[in-house]
Parts: sequence; structure tokens; C-alpha cells
Amino acid sequence: MGLRSVASSCALPLHSDGMRIGLFGGSFNPPHAAHRAVSLYALKRLKLDRVWWLVSPGNPLKDRRSLYDLAERAAAARATAGDPRIDVSCLEAVIGTRYTVDTITYLRRRCANVYFVWIMGADNLAQFHRWENWQRIATEVPIAVIDRPPQSFRALAAPAAQALARWRLPEARATGLATHRPPAWVFLTGMKSSLSSTGLRNGDGTWKTAAGKRETAAPLEY
Repeated sequence: MGLRSVASSCALPLHSDGMRIGLFGGSFNPPHAAHRAVSLYALKRLKLDRVWWLVSPGNPLKDRRSLYDLAERAAAARATAGDPRIDVSCLEAVIGTRYTVDTITYLRRRCANVYFVWIMGADNLAQFHRWENWQRIATEVPIAVIDRPPQSFRALAAPAAQALARWRLPEARATGLATHRPPAWVFLTGMKSSLSSTGLRNGDGTWKTAAGKRETAAPLEY
């Protein structure tokens, strides 16, 4: 599928002023049940209206040789999402951004009256200090970190978490995160899943399950 086709099928999701929207970026190679569970958990704990899955053309920090075609990953993500509050977007391919900071800058300019929250797993918090201009990301949008045992200790001891420690909110204030002035972040516990995209890929990069199939994570709790 060419860029024009991707653009027409993955336009900026519908939104309106005042909405509280979670941004969940990733390669989704492949998408799986934990992506869905994290999104539903964030919708509940953060009192969000929507979650947007931003399917990346390619993570600059990861090997792209085993990356499936963008259109195929987006189609599989839609099949996996299974909830009308989750929108799948290929926005980064459409607007030509490579780094999260540029995507967030675009969204804040284009959707100035929407309350965005960046959603990430604890495994991403552990390497957040390696992201391009991560300090600016933290000042642009509030961040919700979803616990991913056994990553908890490593994530909270990582450079970014330590640098942002003074702006961490208690879990009890999670429902107000979306409208909180950044920098602000919360570490949400209670959702357990060992499922990962890496674990669902064969050695040659092919997916172990059919694209779009809803895998069962054991256990999934939220």
C-alpha cells in the first residue's frame, strides 16, 4: 500500500475540543492482547474518552529488518483492538515524523484544545532517556506509565524516572492526569501481563499467530 493509500485509510482520528485522549505508540509487530488490555486499563484509570494507537513506520531504536508492512500491521491492529474507543492511526507515516517528540508537537498544534496523555509500558520508561528529546516530551504532555513486571524496579531506577521524580503523581490522582499541566506522570500498577510483541515473533521475524487474531494473555488483570 502506497503512502497516499495509507493516508486516506489512516487519517487523523475523529476528535473534538475538550476530549481526553491517550496516545499509545509502537510498532505493533504484531499487535496483541496486552496492547488492548493496556488501552482498556488506561481508559478506565485515566478517565479517557479515546485511545489512539499510533502505528509507527519504524522505531529508530529497534531493528527494522523483521518489521511487517505498515498497512498489514495497521490492519492487524484494528482486528486486535476490538473496542470502539480505540482508534488505529498511521499518522506518523502520513505527516513524515520519525520521533515521538515531533508527532506530539504536531498533535498539540493541530489539536490544541484536546487533552493528550502519552501512554507507555514500564519497559519503555526504562529506556525513555534514550528517546530523542525525551525531556521535551515530558514537558509537552502528561505521561502514564503502565507497570510491566518484572520491569518495575528497573524502570523506576532508570535515568528518566529519576530525573522526573519530583513531578510524579500518586496513583490516586490518575483520573486528573489528562488535564494536569506537564510535566506530570503517574505509574499505574495492577495490570499484569507477560505478553510482548518480541515473544510473538519467530526467529525469522514472522508472527507466531495469524495477523489480527486476538491472543489470550495469561494472566491479564486490570
